[in-house]
Amino acid sequence: MSEQPRQPSRITDRAQLADAGRVVIKIGSSSLTDAQGRLDDRRVQHVADVAAGMARRGTQVVIVSSGAIAAGLGPLGMPERPRSVPLQQAAASVGQSILAVSWSRALAAHELIAGQVLLTESDVIRSQTYRTVRSTLESLLELGTVPVINENDTTATHEIRFGDNDRLAALVAQLLGADALFLVTDVDALYTAPPCEPGAERIGVVQDVSRLTGVNIGSVGSKVGTGGMVTKLSAAEHASTTGTAALMTTPDLLADAVACRDVGTFFPAHQGRRRSRLVWLKFATRGAGTLRIDDGAAEALLRSRRSLLAVGVTGVEGTFPSGVPLDIAGADGRVIARGLTAFSSDELRAMIGHSSPELEDRLGERFRRPVVHRDQLVVL
Repeated sequence: MSEQPRQPSRITDRAQLADAGRVVIKIGSSSLTDAQGRLDDRRVQHVADVAAGMARRGTQVVIVSSGAIAAGLGPLGMPERPRSVPLQQAAASVGQSILAVSWSRALAAHELIAGQVLLTESDVIRSQTYRTVRSTLESLLELGTVPVINENDTTATHEIRFGDNDRLAALVAQLLGADALFLVTDVDALYTAPPCEPGAERIGVVQDVSRLTGVNIGSVGSKVGTGGMVTKLSAAEHASTTGTAALMTTPDLLADAVACRDVGTFFPAHQGRRRSRLVWLKFATRGAGTLRIDDGAAEALLRSRRSLLAVGVTGVEGTFPSGVPLDIAGADGRVIARGLTAFSSDELRAMIGHSSPELEDRLGERFRRPVVHRDQLVVL
């Protein structure tokens, strides 16, 4: 296997989807379960049929599948997805094997082998494990298998969870340099208003998610899932920003989408390269703590793209070492940026509100540095 990571082909037109050499298909719980919230093997088979068609034409396919917790609800007699983490973990433990068997059987119908991969957030964002995950997935693809990835809900806690498989899918697409990410959900496309409302129009193409205006976006997922339209748009933005085209649609329209027909909502890949560390900071991490800053510091970050200095810090929340990502919040508490801190939480508490010359005199030359350098910071 090559040590150089694969680069996406940066698809900018629907017609180019037919030439994608590597794709990620993400399918949510609501698209894999029946009205009672139980796993529906027929729905799994439908997606497997589309994936197999792509594989026959030479496309490498990775599936990011939700549904482990949902698959465990029926056998455990749970009427809906439990809220407590221990019960979610129990349901996932029962449902994960059911889900894996369903995918294995569905792909075996096309003489394809499924390779189950369970991930937690730390597996994908920590440099120590990031390369290992990539190497494993690359090996599975080289062997001709179809990796089926899910979050490891059985062991994941709130602190190490992706929170939704849309985010996981975008991270996997970036990790593998996928050409396209298909976000398969229970809504056929993005609309200018809720689809049930009169006058709602399908949005066929979104060039830049950050510039969407006049669109009423919901945020609540189904009773068996955790994602919503907001998470799917975030995943699409992540993918397109890192060079992977994205397309959002339903299972029924997935085959049409793969065939380059005008369905769903298409998000072209951005041509400009984004520095990987900034993309990682924006999409793949959450702050280990929070820095509160005053209005002057916020203005310097947002308007002038300057580094964050200790003099503008008004508060430190959490306990953390140096070198970790932190959320940076303005005076109103809203998180406006994220960056890698040059100092630990204990050091920062001693630095609050002091100018660089003062810190050098009191604590030493090392403390003259910015708290977060502008090259290690991304505005959210």
